Amino acid sequence: MAKRISLREYQEGVVARLKSAAATAQVNARLGIRIGQDNWLVDLADVAEVMPVPPVSLLPLSQPWFKGVANMRGNLVSVSDLSAFFGGPALIASPLARLMLLHPRHILHSAVLVERMLGLKHLSDLSEEEAVHPRASTAYRDAAGQRWLALDVAALASDPGFLQAGQ
Repeated sequence: MAKRISLREYQEGVVARLKSAAATAQVNARLGIRIGQDNWLVDLADVAEVMPVPPVSLLPLSQPWFKGVANMRGNLVSVSDLSAFFGGPALIASPLARLMLLHPRHILHSAVLVERMLGLKHLSDLSEEEAVHPRASTAYRDAAGQRWLALDVAALASDPGFLQAGQ
């Protein structure tokens, strides 16, 4: 005879299974973004927030890829154009562009502009290949043949060139 469980025990079990499934899915999931002409993958743990691009105040005597600062809930956040920093064309403003705030464990009050969000990608759906971009830690290919580059946020945040926004 099957053991009877209370409604509370059943609900706690469901919540525990959902948490376990969510944790497993997040380990395998990466945020897909478009930077310049390339598709990139970012570990969700490296991103604090993604939002529409707020007004950005320009700063004089800064690198061309450094777009300025934005006020995010009372905090000034530096804004960098990753396409331009990587040596590509500067981001052209569009309604699809987003500001991706980097996790503070890597760098405080720093955000990067991305052309658009491409959704979550699961590594199990991609095949790994050799990275061909100097800023990519790994490269992947999806079933449609599109290349995805893995962005190493920790390496970016510690790059002396990225940290020196002044000219």
